[in-house]
Amino acid sequence: MSDSRLTVFKTYKLYVGGKFPRSESGRVYKVSDPEGKWLANVPRSSRKDARDAVVAARKAFGGWSGATAYNRGQILYRVAEMLEGRREQFAREVADAEGLAESEAEAVVDAAVDRWVWYAGWTDKIGQVVGGANPVAGPFFNLSTPEPTGVVAVLAPQESSLLGLVSVIAPVIATGNTAVVVASAARPLPALSLGEVLATSDLPGGVVNILSGRTAELAAPLASHQDVNAIDLTGAAGDAASAKDLEAAAADNLKRVRRPRPASGGGDGEDWTADPGTHRLTAFLETKTVWHPTGALGAAGSSY
Repeated sequence: MSDSRLTVFKTYKLYVGGKFPRSESGRVYKVSDPEGKWLANVPRSSRKDARDAVVAARKAFGGWSGATAYNRGQILYRVAEMLEGRREQFAREVADAEGLAESEAEAVVDAAVDRWVWYAGWTDKIGQVVGGANPVAGPFFNLSTPEPTGVVAVLAPQESSLLGLVSVIAPVIATGNTAVVVASAARPLPALSLGEVLATSDLPGGVVNILSGRTAELAAPLASHQDVNAIDLTGAAGDAASAKDLEAAAADNLKRVRRPRPASGGGDGEDWTADPGTHRLTAFLETKTVWHPTGALGAAGSSY
């Protein structure tokens, strides 16, 4: 093999509607490692890209929310399988993005895979935890069941490029929602590569849509978008004023809002290595309660 062979650089693209478009604006921006070394040029998404992603997420919502919880769990597990198969690539991207040693980056990827598996196991169990039969005084059944909220805009963590990213995406789609994800502005490469994993993991196109660019530029149109049902402001943790403005915009159509935890120094405000619990699973669920008469059986009027 010739020593003069040129390196083939990877072209990173958005992931919208199961496809890999460039930004409609044609813009890109430079991504560097913590030491300033150039890593890649990535698309700088526009407001139009954000709107297109919402359309794709809405189109996919009916089929995904209507799938059985068991089937969603199978697909999430398949994502974990594919992520495991590309472990070396993600370890390299995480190391570059976060300035970690190789062994530290590998541990982060392992934790991200484990978290996918963890949420895959919850898909058909969360209904029993937050739903159930309610006691009533009368000849009625009263049943409460959780249902997905709809299209969820997710501002991904700015610091944790993979484990934090997985921790905010997986619970949203595990419960039947669809997502429009704004990747970390400075560390988007693992997120864009995750789109390639999702595209080969039986996940229907449009269930997850991943945008790269300036978080502030994309967050505002998503917060005010009338067809977005909820928003996770985790990625705005380092900017309290911006988070407050986004929450106010989200109130226009009564979006569910998951507020960010306070962060200092522009961090995420979260410990992504901690037990995730179920709070992110329940953050974007609605409770439907149904009443149904029990009826009467026989001359004695006994009921079932």
